[in-house]
Amino acid sequence: MQSLIVSNNEAGQRLDKLLTKYLNLAGKSFLYKMMRKKNITLNGKKCDGSEKLLSGDEIKLFLSDETISKFSEVKIPDVKKINLDIIYEDDHILLVNKPSGMLSQKAKEADESLVEYLIDYMISSGQLSTEQLKSFRPSICNRLDRNTSGLVVGGKSLAGLQVMSEVFKDRSIHKYYNCVVKGEVIKRQTITGFSIKNEATNQVTIHKTSVPGSVPIITEYEPIQYYGGYTLLKVTLITGRTHQIRAHLSSIGHPIVGDYKYGDNRVNEEAKKLFHINSQMLHSFQVVFPDLKEPLAYLSGKSFKAPLPKSFTKICKDWR
Repeated sequence: MQSLIVSNNEAGQRLDKLLTKYLNLAGKSFLYKMMRKKNITLNGKKCDGSEKLLSGDEIKLFLSDETISKFSEVKIPDVKKINLDIIYEDDHILLVNKPSGMLSQKAKEADESLVEYLIDYMISSGQLSTEQLKSFRPSICNRLDRNTSGLVVGGKSLAGLQVMSEVFKDRSIHKYYNCVVKGEVIKRQTITGFSIKNEATNQVTIHKTSVPGSVPIITEYEPIQYYGGYTLLKVTLITGRTHQIRAHLSSIGHPIVGDYKYGDNRVNEEAKKLFHINSQMLHSFQVVFPDLKEPLAYLSGKSFKAPLPKSFTKICKDWR
């Protein structure tokens, strides 16, 4: 028999959801059968899995250690050691300045991504134990393309994940980007269009009017600095679609430097030769939190910034 005391990271979810994490190799039919037979109880009483857990609740597993071990597999990331560039951290969240070239989430099993580096960091720093990893896995709340750098929010607690994932989903969080584009941009503008994604190639095309399968997009930008044929922009995403900034700016003749999917090959080769630019110059530099629910209300209205990568200063000589 094993007894589990529900922690803050496990509270707020249904019992059956927690059990599928803790006994992750067991089928749901087995778990429901064990609850019906009272081999799994909640606070000493029969349960059906629909109960919402509170911190301090006690779950008893009247199962042999061998059975629990058989159905419980903890996947501990075996990744290279990375010194994460942490901009801010507290008990619930952290903000990481992701470098260009790092995956936000793995695309295939062999990949290493920011998610695995986050878990490894928390285990190495003593903030997460192997036992806790059975029922809760820290993760990220937003994603950036592999070759886009900048701020990614990680959830260290269940509350952190839930609250931050919600504001990214409803777009109440404000996100700002810097990018370097081809040509001189003179004035601030808000541009609209319609984006359609080719699932086979993971590439989008931009249209001025609606076409079947397209979604509306709105992008706002303003020039910050012009130097030698390139303009540093501040970009605000009004909508947030796949590759929106990259494809939208390219569609108006100002592709991002170093973008080999939507960019200008001649400009990319020039930037590579002159400034050793090998990836797209797009950086998520600032997030501003909206009014947040408890227990993250203390972060309401807070703003965080990530410094520009060195690659930007190679082109933007006088950038401050």
